[in-house]
Amino acid sequence: KAQPEGPLKITTTVGFGSVWLTPRIKEFMDLYPEINVTILLVYDDLDLAMREADVAIRLTPPRQPDLIQRHLMTLNYNVFASPGYLKKWGMPKKAEDLDAHRLIVYGEDARPPVENLNWLLTEGTPKGVVRKPALQVSNIYGIFRAVQSGVGIAALPDYMNREVGNLIEVLPELRGPSVEVYFVYPEELRESKRIVVLRDFLLKEIKASSF
Repeated sequence: KAQPEGPLKITTTVGFGSVWLTPRIKEFMDLYPEINVTILLVYDDLDLAMREADVAIRLTPPRQPDLIQRHLMTLNYNVFASPGYLKKWGMPKKAEDLDAHRLIVYGEDARPPVENLNWLLTEGTPKGVVRKPALQVSNIYGIFRAVQSGVGIAALPDYMNREVGNLIEVLPELRGPSVEVYFVYPEELRESKRIVVLRDFLLKEIKASSF
């Protein structure tokens, strides 16, 4: 409680952890060299009460009543493609043009954080008509990498392109669902200096990221 030191196990999703969190963790480790950081990138919510992890960055609000939550940011989904894909297939000018494009979406067995993240399959179509995707992937990081490689067009959280900066936004008038991100930890760790300094570090980084 007096000094930020000791083990700190952080869990979050593969996409957010890989693209946003891990590139920033070096600065945190340099600031607090006595904290031993472990990052667990998983899609299942680990049981914080059973100390499977100390703190979670979650894209859904916690369901357990004995957890403290702090809202961190809102992720907005926009539509992106790679320069190579657009050179080959052209730039869609309106939602109806997506009929002629290769779309990458969540697979049937995926567990996206909110409903209707495959909204590109119906955007601009007659009621009841669903486009056939070119590729289905089970998580957002896989979708992101597929877009980078030129497979097709997909809806991605806006932070992904800000972090990497090599994709082009298409159809900017289209906006998908928003996802709320929470910092979550057990009540018993309320006074932990490790938790406090991590929370403050994340809030500083989020402010610098223009969320």
